Amino acid sequence: MTDQPGRVTPPLETFFISRRRCLQRCSATSLLGILGLVGEPAHAGSQLEEPLADSVRTALTSAVSNRAPPVPQFSDSVSRLAYERWSRLMATRLEQLIPESHSRQEFSQTVWYESKRAGLDVALVLGVIEVESHFRKYAVSSVGARGFMQVMPFWVRLIGDGDVSKLFHLQTNLRFGCVILRHYLDREQGDVFMGLGRYNGSRGQTPYPEAVLAARAKWVAD
Repeated sequence: MTDQPGRVTPPLETFFISRRRCLQRCSATSLLGILGLVGEPAHAGSQLEEPLADSVRTALTSAVSNRAPPVPQFSDSVSRLAYERWSRLMATRLEQLIPESHSRQEFSQTVWYESKRAGLDVALVLGVIEVESHFRKYAVSSVGARGFMQVMPFWVRLIGDGDVSKLFHLQTNLRFGCVILRHYLDREQGDVFMGLGRYNGSRGQTPYPEAVLAARAKWVAD
C-alpha cells in the first residue's frame, strides 16, 4: 500500500479477468435487489473475520492510521485539470444522491483521495459504495456493517482504535473501506471478481461482483 495518491492503477482489463469464471449470470431481479435501492436495508454481506499475520496487521494498521485531511496534491497542471473536470462531473452525477452541495463536494474529494491513496480505481470504489449503502452515510446492515462502504466493526478492533462509532465519519469509513478492498485485491493477486467477493463475504459467487461492476460503469468519467 502507499500514501501516494498518484499510484498507478492496474489496467482496466484486470477488472474483468475473472468474469469467465461465473457459472451463471445473475437475473435482472436479483441484480436490482443487490443494488440496494433507496429505502432498503444496506446490502452488506457476511464478511468473515480472518486471522491476520502480524506483518499484515501492522501494514493495515499503518495504512489506516494517518488522519490527514484529504487534500489532493498534483505534480503538474494536466493532472490538476483532470481532477477538476472529474470533480465537476461527479458533482452533477451525485446531486440527487447527496443533495447538499458542501457534503457532495466533501464526499467526492474524499473518495477520490482515498481511492488513489490505496491504488484503487475511483469508479470501482463508487460502484462498491452504490451497491453497499446507496451513498447513505449512516447505513447499518443486518450484520452490523456501517457507513458508505459498509465496514464491519471487527476491522476497527483489528486495525484501528476499537471505536466503532468512527465508522460513520466520512474519511474514516472510506479509509477503512479502501484499505480493506486493496488488501483483498492483493490477496487475490489483482483479481477484482474474487477480491470483491471477499469484500462482500461471497467469494466465488456471481451476484455481488456483477452488481458492483455494473454500478462502476455509471461512475467512469467520460
